[in-house]
Amino acid sequence: MSAPLLYRQLQTQLSQWITPKDKRHLQVFAENVAAILQSESACLAHWLSYLSHRQCNARSHLERLSYFVHNPHITAERFYKPLLQQFLKTWTGMAMTLTLDTSLFWEQYCLIEVCLVWGGRSFPLSQKVIEHRSAMVAFEDYRSVLEAAAVVVPSDCSVTLLADRGFEHGELIRWATARQWSWAIRAKSDLNITLASGTCVSVADLLPPAEQANLFHHVTILEDIECHLATATLSVAQESWAVITDRSPSLQTFAIYGQRFGGIEPHFKDYQSAAFELPRSRLRDALALTRLMMLLAAATIIALSISIEVLFQGQLQAIDWHGQRGLSFLQIGLRQLQRLCYLGELIPKLRSLPRCNPPPACASLKKQEGIETRVQFAKVTVY
Repeated sequence: MSAPLLYRQLQTQLSQWITPKDKRHLQVFAENVAAILQSESACLAHWLSYLSHRQCNARSHLERLSYFVHNPHITAERFYKPLLQQFLKTWTGMAMTLTLDTSLFWEQYCLIEVCLVWGGRSFPLSQKVIEHRSAMVAFEDYRSVLEAAAVVVPSDCSVTLLADRGFEHGELIRWATARQWSWAIRAKSDLNITLASGTCVSVADLLPPAEQANLFHHVTILEDIECHLATATLSVAQESWAVITDRSPSLQTFAIYGQRFGGIEPHFKDYQSAAFELPRSRLRDALALTRLMMLLAAATIIALSISIEVLFQGQLQAIDWHGQRGLSFLQIGLRQLQRLCYLGELIPKLRSLPRCNPPPACASLKKQEGIETRVQFAKVTVY
């Protein structure tokens, strides 16, 4: 049986940038990514139908797949990094908003990712899975993920790093400052703050009444780190916000940090249920899961590239039935790929990410209203 068209196309295109230690590794990499794109599943057993050209039984297929995700020669540096650099090659000098976040699987494994926020979603620049029963991780657990992300960031980019509570680590802030990255991190309520006046209080003591915001210039945290603090309490939010940042605080501080929610939460949902059904994976090994996540990230990059071509060719209405873009770029790419495979047509040449950041998709009027809603504060106090 001849190899499937999608697999052959991916192998041809990926071989331009990826140089494996063994050429058979690239063949299997392309096969697996093609199977993920067509099955839309992270479960290895669901890939078998798309590997039928190998003409071996199901058990043999699974053994081969298991060997691949446990193979120490299959690394992000060799397979994902060159693909990502090709995808981002036009972004030299651009402003980039990155998120640092974690997600817990089966109460046993913690996924750590640095992602680029783009088009109302995000996609991984670097990632790692560790065996850890909490989403709270130490700096040494995620330092390698930060370092890997810094390597693929194009030159002269203006980077803003966003992180949730639990990442207010002095080591992280010093690491970002040394690389001239701006940062905004949500602070826990028990974080001690030394105000410009010299008074030391906890963040909880600086939260304002409902519908108000407080902006604190020149505070000190973690003994010697000088920064700024913005706190707010809104009835539309479930809890108060407290954001520490290296930038002068303003109401825009909350808008900047808010990009994290629109980017990372839908991205993790894509892993869970919206696209790849990661919980159905049979893998229970941190290193194997890291390689599986790399395959999912590569499939995501390819789907995004195909979706960009859909927009450039004016074919969005053939995929998306909404009056304006209502599907994520990932879903547009996956559906276009299914359409091309059904028609037996070639996939387009993989494109680089355009030098823009499109607005998020609006699948309903309620979604659009939520995006366009402007928050108003009854009182803003500057200290």
